[in-house]
Amino acid sequence: MWDGAPCPVLVIGADGALVETNEAARRLIPLSAGDSIAAPAMPVWLADAHRRLRPAGALADSVPVSGDVDGRSFEAHPSPCDDGTVVWWLLEDTDRRLAEQALAGERERAELLAEVSSALLSSLNVERCMTVTARMAAGHLADAAIIVAPAQGRRHPLTYARAGGEVTRSVLQIDPRSVVGLAEALQGFPPVPARWIDPDQLPDWAVPEGFDGPIGSVIVTPLPGHGVPAGVLILLRSSTHQAFTEGEEVFARLFAARAGVALSAARLYAEQRSITTTLMRELLPPRLERVHGVEYAGAYRAARDHERVGGDFYDVHPGTDAAKETFVVLGDVAGKGLEAAVLTGKIRSVLHALLPLSGDHQQVLSLLNGALLNSHHTRFATLVLASVTRRSGQVRLRLTSAGHLPPLIIRSDGRVEEAATQGQLIGAMPEVTARSAHVSLAPGETCLLYTDGITEASGGPLGDQFFGEERLRAALGPCARMPAEAVVERVQMLAAQWLGGGRHDDMASLAITNPAGGHGALHAVSGHHDARPGAGRR
Repeated sequence: MWDGAPCPVLVIGADGALVETNEAARRLIPLSAGDSIAAPAMPVWLADAHRRLRPAGALADSVPVSGDVDGRSFEAHPSPCDDGTVVWWLLEDTDRRLAEQALAGERERAELLAEVSSALLSSLNVERCMTVTARMAAGHLADAAIIVAPAQGRRHPLTYARAGGEVTRSVLQIDPRSVVGLAEALQGFPPVPARWIDPDQLPDWAVPEGFDGPIGSVIVTPLPGHGVPAGVLILLRSSTHQAFTEGEEVFARLFAARAGVALSAARLYAEQRSITTTLMRELLPPRLERVHGVEYAGAYRAARDHERVGGDFYDVHPGTDAAKETFVVLGDVAGKGLEAAVLTGKIRSVLHALLPLSGDHQQVLSLLNGALLNSHHTRFATLVLASVTRRSGQVRLRLTSAGHLPPLIIRSDGRVEEAATQGQLIGAMPEVTARSAHVSLAPGETCLLYTDGITEASGGPLGDQFFGEERLRAALGPCARMPAEAVVERVQMLAAQWLGGGRHDDMASLAITNPAGGHGALHAVSGHHDARPGAGRR
């Protein structure tokens, strides 16, 4: 009866002896009737399951068990009989188990790739990305990992990691040709098969310090980046472990692809940040203090709090000791943000080149206007120019407005006057004309240059009123005889309070003050000069 069963069948008696088997069972397990379940040929897992089942002797406890026989996977289903005999039906599930294992492996790999992407893309720091890549590669793919970064001159940055160990770094002069496939991988070529690499030929630099045992298998795979390789990943496996399989090589390439994208993005960000920092250094407002006995102070706030530059700017260019005439400019470019900041940088550079002509404001404005009209920029700008000298305790100003708000003069008795200067804006018309005003500042008096971001700051009780020129003049009255820095701080503070949390334009202000006492010995620092130790606030 049993020989017709489609699967191996073993009938075990109440005494633990084999009663009968079918042909399929005899081919699988070389046992005969009368053999004990303790016989060497009996699978241990099946014998143990039978011993656990016999005391119960109930169908309720007849649950299937699983195990391997001769490299094949079976699920054994017991059928207990009333006389204590148990019929074991062995159903092969090798294909199902292999499929489950493959699926579990793919899920594990997918989870690892997701973890790699999440860990690497959470940071744009190159060193941290290399550390995470090496640590995860050593922990999940191999016994050790080395990242060879692109050469810096004649030297390559190297990152080493061992499974469960610390990540270390080094910068060495290496010969990429000393490792099979490394020179090609650094140029972005596909990796060579692991079987082509002789582990015994690896140079000392390619093995992390403290690596246990001889090397049994090596993978060298590029870290592909955006157009150029981000480096190379070298994986080492000890000879005590199984060599890398073809599937593991393929997965190592997938891992390297994720890591390469993150490393490439981090390097690109680092390069752009370096370029931005260099350019920003020239776009930021200069540090201002005293020069030739005159105080200068400036304050700037970009339209967006996360930005550092915008369309408002100011500069102070000290004259020579012989001339002792300081050239001052405050301006406002149409627009805001980086695009406006680029044009301010151009205007500041042109004005710096025109310093030898700074005594003639009309000529400076005409030449600057021509430069803007001939550029690809379509924006215009308003400016206030000031030439400052100090003689016999008085500070004399020549002020010229080119479409800008006229400067305000704070007298020592608290009166606030408007300088009588006006003119056309720059970069809009072929010709520009302007009328200058001459002003004298007694000790304790200040001339304030400012942009419309101050007066047009929208806020107040309902959030829709401009700060306005009247409020600004009223706020400046108590600033009589204050230092220049205190004046601009008060202006910026009041404008910020009026704004609350509302949106605003760029805001800049610059104060020129005849100090109430003493000439001082400090000097102004323009955007084109180095700051002295202990320089004041921006």
